[in-house]
Amino acid sequence: MCGIFGAIWRENRPAGLIEKHLQLGVERQRHRGPDGHGLWIHPGGRLGLAHVRLSIIDLNTGAQPMRGASGNVITYNGEVYNYIELRREIGEELFETTSDTEVILRAYEKWGPDCVQKLEGMFAFAIWDEKRGQLFVARDRFGIKPFYYAVSQGGFYFASEIKGLTPFLPEVKTDVNALHDYFAFQFCLGEKTLFDGVRQLKPAHCGYVDPSLGLQQRQYWEVHYNLDWDHTERYFVEQVRECLRDSVTLHMRSDVEVGAYISGGVDSSLVAAMARQERKGERFQGFTGKFSFSESFDESRYAQVLADEHDIQLHQVDISENDFVDDISKVIYHLDQPVAGPGSFPQYEVSRLAKNHVKVVLGGQGSDEMFGGYARYLIAYWEQCIKGALDGTMHNGNYIVTYESIIPNLRTLRNYKPLIQEFMAEGIFDTRDKRYYRLINRSNTFGNVVNWDMFANKASSFDDFKEIFWGKNVGQESYFDSITHFDFKTLLPALLQVEDRMSMAHGIESRVPFLDHKLIELVATVPANIKFQNGELKRLLRLAFQDTLPQAIRERKDKMGFPVPLQVWMKQGGKAREFILDTFRGANARTREYLAPGFDIETMMQQEGLFSRNIWAFLSLELWQQQFHDVHQQTLSI
Repeated sequence: MCGIFGAIWRENRPAGLIEKHLQLGVERQRHRGPDGHGLWIHPGGRLGLAHVRLSIIDLNTGAQPMRGASGNVITYNGEVYNYIELRREIGEELFETTSDTEVILRAYEKWGPDCVQKLEGMFAFAIWDEKRGQLFVARDRFGIKPFYYAVSQGGFYFASEIKGLTPFLPEVKTDVNALHDYFAFQFCLGEKTLFDGVRQLKPAHCGYVDPSLGLQQRQYWEVHYNLDWDHTERYFVEQVRECLRDSVTLHMRSDVEVGAYISGGVDSSLVAAMARQERKGERFQGFTGKFSFSESFDESRYAQVLADEHDIQLHQVDISENDFVDDISKVIYHLDQPVAGPGSFPQYEVSRLAKNHVKVVLGGQGSDEMFGGYARYLIAYWEQCIKGALDGTMHNGNYIVTYESIIPNLRTLRNYKPLIQEFMAEGIFDTRDKRYYRLINRSNTFGNVVNWDMFANKASSFDDFKEIFWGKNVGQESYFDSITHFDFKTLLPALLQVEDRMSMAHGIESRVPFLDHKLIELVATVPANIKFQNGELKRLLRLAFQDTLPQAIRERKDKMGFPVPLQVWMKQGGKAREFILDTFRGANARTREYLAPGFDIETMMQQEGLFSRNIWAFLSLELWQQQFHDVHQQTLSI
């Protein structure tokens, strides 16, 4: 795990200026690689690559940027877990190091851009192809590792984090179309970022950079929902079990100790339990966080149940209101841009705890989007069941969940009554795309707080939504596959941004075993009547590993992610409330272009529901504005 930075220009630059650019871009990412750094400048004066390193594999000889015998040079962030197998395929005698970095370099020399098809893991890298005189760039299939770029000052700049690019932008401005996405989903769709002029290489994309033509990219992988009606539920259970075990085994490869995040839910608990089995006879450490002042926000008892059953040394951090006041600005800074919900804050705290014990931590991201773990899926199907019952079509095969069968699972929704009330307020029984868009569209809850006029002539987020929801790789017959696919393509990369930034803020590596492309491809072929039978969330996963998880975790119906008691703190009038009020007292904070006239943060705080995210959304935006927009941005003249 590392940080990368580089630039290629249309015209030659003095070596001293290139070095200055590289130092500035990579220094802002130093937290990603506390174990070392390196620079490489092409003799022709048109290209420079930089790297900061967190040593995980080949601790002694894996320094970067790394140059191959052919003159190609790589700067790379990530882990390729099948590097041992690829070494054998390419030829052991060719290698001078034991690093996965050299494996990528050799794989590119052997297979060219198709090398990405061979790589299993998480990666974002750039390879200077000396023969072609071009830069080859690539990002992993799921977007686990970040790759941002900007075309500015006569060149193409790229970095692991946006803060490495801001010194080279002509000015720091907000992308209005991306901001509209943020208000709708709390993340941006496609290549967009909240920074005008900064884009991200999309997951499963690669391409060549020509300073004159820009980035010419292509998609090298896609998940296809070609449903397999020939195999039984038992077959899929066995295949899921085998694939995930293989993935966990690969993800345990490391020259340093590996631990695990344990939230108390099915996903992280399962990964931790399987990793523990891989390390029999050795110490295995887990990490969790809790808000102990209230049982409603403390799920550590479930993490302890897992730790006790599987002999895991569990470390816990009690997260307080003072931690929120002290650290929330740091969280937003490390995120680069506001994204997703407040779960990034406790994850920042737990990652800091883990840093004191290990350098690599396993997590459970990806399972919800694959196996169907979000309560909103149940809400969406509940409406469809009612519609089917009214139309008399509930039992004719059009619905995988009947009204009768879904009832026992509805208790999962008891904490989601405000969301259900808002969802059912209008448009009930409309088309599936419109209904799911309404279910996830958070802009409905902002009312007249937002200055919607500034988005009047901008592209519709719903149009972008539909293009993904009705993707050609997803059959339109399955509502379940359409909604999970949308989240897989959009929400998951946002959550992976949180996963990457909160771990890298403390210089540790987070790995996500559920995101193995063979497992993803398998689960996509499983019919929804197996994955989501009777509306049971993550049914297939629970079936596959019912003997691995403690009963208390396996049968949980109340998991809500990592809830943050922000609303409680605001209501009780402590330090968090004062911090929020102080944040919005400045003249700039009250006059942002996206705020409607008369914006009043105190009124919003009074109206905030227990699990509402409106205050979080605006607080994150304001802290981001202060840190990246209001302060003077250092720029360089070429």
